[in-house]
Amino acid sequence: MRKGLVGGLVAAVVLVGGCSRSDEKTATEGPGPGGVKYGVDITRTSLGIPHIKAQDFGSLGYGYGYAFAEDNLCVMQEDFVTIRGLRARYFGRDGSYTIQPNGTTANNVDSDFYWRSSATDEAIAPARDHTLPDYKAVTRGFVDGYNRYIRELKAGGHEGRHAACRGADWLFEIEENDMYRRYYRLALIASGSVWINEIATAQPPPLSLPAASAAAARARPAAEPTAEQKAAALRSDPGPFRFFQKDRKFGSNMYALGKDATTDGRSVVYGNPHFPWIGTERLYLAHATIPGKFDIMGASLYGVPAILIGFNDHVAWSHTVSTAYRFTFYELTLNPLNPTQYLYDGQMRDMTAVPLTIDVKNGDGSLSQETRTLYKTHYGPVLVLKAAGIPILGWNNLKAYALRDANAENDSLINQFARWNQAASLDEFIRLHGEVLGIPWVNTVASGPGGKAYYGDISVVPNVPDSKVTTCQAVPLHQVVQLLAPGLPLLDGSRSACEWDTDEDAPRPGIFGPSNLPKIQRDDWVHNCNDSYWLTNPAEPLEGYAGIIGSERSARSLRTRLCIQQITRRLGGTDGRPGNRFDIPTLQDVALSSQILSAQMERDTVVGTLCRLPTLVGSSGPVNVAAACEALRNWDLKANLDSRGAHVWREFYRRVAGPLLPLPIGPENPLLYLTPFSASDPVNTPRGINVLLPTVSVAFADAVKAVADAGFAPDAPMGEIQHPGFIDKAIPIFGGEDFEGAFTVVVAGPISEEGYNIDYGNSYIQTVTWGEDGVEAEGFLTYSESTDPANPHFSDYTREYSAKRWHKLPFRAEQIEADAIRKYRLSE
Repeated sequence: MRKGLVGGLVAAVVLVGGCSRSDEKTATEGPGPGGVKYGVDITRTSLGIPHIKAQDFGSLGYGYGYAFAEDNLCVMQEDFVTIRGLRARYFGRDGSYTIQPNGTTANNVDSDFYWRSSATDEAIAPARDHTLPDYKAVTRGFVDGYNRYIRELKAGGHEGRHAACRGADWLFEIEENDMYRRYYRLALIASGSVWINEIATAQPPPLSLPAASAAAARARPAAEPTAEQKAAALRSDPGPFRFFQKDRKFGSNMYALGKDATTDGRSVVYGNPHFPWIGTERLYLAHATIPGKFDIMGASLYGVPAILIGFNDHVAWSHTVSTAYRFTFYELTLNPLNPTQYLYDGQMRDMTAVPLTIDVKNGDGSLSQETRTLYKTHYGPVLVLKAAGIPILGWNNLKAYALRDANAENDSLINQFARWNQAASLDEFIRLHGEVLGIPWVNTVASGPGGKAYYGDISVVPNVPDSKVTTCQAVPLHQVVQLLAPGLPLLDGSRSACEWDTDEDAPRPGIFGPSNLPKIQRDDWVHNCNDSYWLTNPAEPLEGYAGIIGSERSARSLRTRLCIQQITRRLGGTDGRPGNRFDIPTLQDVALSSQILSAQMERDTVVGTLCRLPTLVGSSGPVNVAAACEALRNWDLKANLDSRGAHVWREFYRRVAGPLLPLPIGPENPLLYLTPFSASDPVNTPRGINVLLPTVSVAFADAVKAVADAGFAPDAPMGEIQHPGFIDKAIPIFGGEDFEGAFTVVVAGPISEEGYNIDYGNSYIQTVTWGEDGVEAEGFLTYSESTDPANPHFSDYTREYSAKRWHKLPFRAEQIEADAIRKYRLSE
């Protein structure tokens, strides 16, 4: 066979288990693996899981890159186009791109300017240069394996696959820097990339004023909106601050159970990120092995050839999104004669101008160019934030605002997971957590065979203690920011005394060291369900940490309260199941039980009071609620496929206490609950919805009308209403929303004629323990391994999830062999 077609790549393919589609026979014949640069065997087991057995780290990346491209090429490629700043070049001026986890949508032009200014070679160099040699090799290998697949596709291979991009001009081969840009983008999910539009469009006022008008410029503060006006504007239009509020979609659940919480004394780890079902922040399930050196299985965000949540024979771990902020704002005092100069310790400093030019594809296919100059300070980029048309963080001749991002300075993200993937014990895992300190925005739980239950929010947090906030806050706008992002500092940028501190045990300047970050180990259990570290275990609250990390002695979300109650009820023997400890089947049953805490708390009161009359007055007139009331009386208080009435309750609670309800009716209204929050009983308060509030009965009537307008009966089963919006709509999906107190989570938005189209929620789910033969793991990838509709693994795992059929995750060689459906060898 000609070597030129695929650059001398050689492979042998063996297909087993009835998966012998001709379009999967893609590898070329040639010499054996001896002396090759890359040598890797890939075995696909049930549901398409790739088990990558490599001769070295480079080969590991090579096999991962090739297997991943088989499954998710087009979705990943669009992200590479985006972070190169080429969207307008290939997709034109119209159109946009959304970073699904943080909800930021930027048009193609603004997106390009942001990434051209942000993900520069200079910005990614520290992480690239600092990455461990083994994982530099993994990264290079991924690029080569990914590019091999592209070449095969362009040469006519893989017929029928990747229709969305196989003939596109934006399907180009990637470079190593594309991977490091990808790592950088993932690091900024909870910080810089939330503010894409505010950074990409920030422009100064006129660069100079006549000297005679300088005093007049100083005398015009009345033209600036007041703090009260800015606060009102933010309340009505939170903009990017939505990401930092309690009702954000980006979340997860996790438990670590120690010997005192399990029937056999074996430790258990449960993990369940709530991540997007679309885009590149889906998770990819894989198993990576270098015989005698390396053996790890679990899930990774797209384009990261390291296991981010997973397990081996020595340790298992999971993550949830942390409440800590990863950045601070700085208020700049400007030179009124030149608003690109700012005061710092009595001297004026020049901002750095960043001139940029991008290509824009026109309607006729021709290219034009657009130029924009952005500005940076020594803190970071200048941004302009508006709400309801009012400049909240504006840029005038007196003030501007900059963002310093700790994760833009984080050079250890890949090293953290590289080291963890090779950890030989729980103790080593915990030591590496603080020693590397590269986790960008998540909490961690972990355990190992015979180990304690461990929790730590040992992550990258700006070192801004509360004392510094007191002396350095920029008044009055710091208080305005607190309305929507409590704990996020807005600091005085004119004084070096307001720079971030550095702890002695911090591996990099400007961040807290592990001694000032929350962590705990226990013999019974720890958890996190996206509230702060405070009630990791209510028997041992964690307190005394800086406000920028999280809140203490404050109300927890309904989901966190259910997370805790599920454990305490089980251990108290009051959850209706046999015994008073966890085993794996019991944990799995709890995890997918689809309980709705708000209904457990409030259904009887709501129905008993509001359903006394058959008609209630809603916001648009009378509504007959009799059938809805009957459905709720008979409802099982869950959101399983056969649960009837769950959608009525969801629409009601959405209007009473959900994310779409404007103040003052929502959960911050002290009148909503008859028993207010108490720090001495945080798991059970607030409670007792005040059904006498007129807004509550209106919300109930409006919910019933919304269900009727969507065309669904109030007693319709959830299996007829809820389905994946971007996979196969014939698959029914169980689960409830965060705001109503669900642990088994979906996110869909208000009911429509299509019901609930799920685009977010439970994603990779694992239960892990250890037996005599080593690790024992089961789980799901709820949206399946592939985003390509032509791939046989586009929706198969989703069907298994719908049926609640837990699958063992094959880890040992004999398990993999017994479950193999396809094998192939790649070499180069």
